[in-house]
Amino acid sequence: MKKIAYIEIDTHAEIAKAFMDIMKDSQEFSVDYYFSKRIKDQINHSDEPVFLSDSSMILDQLKGKDYDLVVIGTVHRYFNTFLAITKKYNTAVISHNLNFIKASKFDLIESIFKGDVVFRLKLWLKEGLFYKTKVYHTSRSLLVLDEALISEKYQFLPLFYTRDFDKTKNENLIVLIPGGVSQKRRDYDYIFKTIQNLKTDKLCRFVFLGKASGHELKQLEYLSKKLPGNIEITYFSERVLSEDFERWMQKADILWCPIQQNTEFFSIKETYGKTKMTGNLGDAITYGKLAIFPADYLSKLDFIISEKGNVIEELETLKNTSFDFQKNYSKKRVLENLESTLNKIIQ
Repeated sequence: MKKIAYIEIDTHAEIAKAFMDIMKDSQEFSVDYYFSKRIKDQINHSDEPVFLSDSSMILDQLKGKDYDLVVIGTVHRYFNTFLAITKKYNTAVISHNLNFIKASKFDLIESIFKGDVVFRLKLWLKEGLFYKTKVYHTSRSLLVLDEALISEKYQFLPLFYTRDFDKTKNENLIVLIPGGVSQKRRDYDYIFKTIQNLKTDKLCRFVFLGKASGHELKQLEYLSKKLPGNIEITYFSERVLSEDFERWMQKADILWCPIQQNTEFFSIKETYGKTKMTGNLGDAITYGKLAIFPADYLSKLDFIISEKGNVIEELETLKNTSFDFQKNYSKKRVLENLESTLNKIIQ
C-alpha cells in the first residue's frame, strides 16, 4: 500500500475534508493528515491518522516517514517551508488561484501595498513570499479541482462525488443560495431585486445558506417584511452549523449561484471558471443538485445551467428536471479516477 502525507496548515478545510472522505475507501493508499489546529477543529477525524502541525513542525514530522507522495492542500503562505518540502519530497500542490501562481515578483510587490499591508509584509519578510514561484515550479505536480482549469501544466484531481441520501419531494419550490452572504463574490444585490420583483402565485422559499452581516443582513431583514405570503426567505446571522448546511443542501430543489465572475486574490485578478474554481461546483456534485449560474459563466458541465432571463420560470422547470449524477460522480468511479491520478504522479 502506497503512503501519502496530506498537509493543510493554511486555509481549505473543506477540501482536506473531501480528500479524507473519499480516501477512506481506498485499498491502494494510506494517508496521514497534518493539520493546523484551525483546520483540525473543523474536521471530524475520529477514524483517521491526523497530526497537529504548523509551519515550524511539519518538516520534522515528515522526516523518516518514507512517503510516496506529499500533497499540499494550500500554498498561500509559509512559502519558505513549502519550498523546503518540495525540494525534499515528491510533492503535489493543489492550485486555487492560477493568476496568483504566475504573478511576477513585481506583481507581488505591488499587491503588498493594496490590501492588508501588515499581514502581507509578514508574508514577504518572514514567510518567504518571493519563493512563491519556486514552490510551484519545484513541485512534481500541480493539481486543480475544476476540469475547466486543466492544461498541460495543471492536472485534474477528482475529489467530489455525489452522496446517497433520501430525497424528499417538496410541495413548494426550495431554492438554495450557498456561500457567505457578501456582495464581494456573489451578486446579492441582483438576487434581492429579483426576489422582490417576482411575479408568481406558487409557494417559494429562498434559503441564503451562509452567514449574513452588515448591509446584506439589513437587506434581508427588509426583504423578509416586504414579500408576499407565498414567498419566504430563510437566512442566518451567525455561522451556519454543519448539520444545518447538510439538512438544507439535501432538501433543496435547486442551487442558485449568481457568482461575480471576476474576483481577486492577493489583489491579483482571478476569473471563476478560468483561473479559479467556485466551491459551488463541489456543492452541486456532492448533493446532486442542478445549479443555475450567470450567463457569462461558461461551463461544459451538464448540471450547470446558464441563466437566460426569467429566473422563476427556469427554477420551476428545473425543479422537475432529473439528472443522473451517479453516472459520472458515484463514489466508486470518482475514487477509481482519483487513485489513477495519484498513481501517475507517484510513478
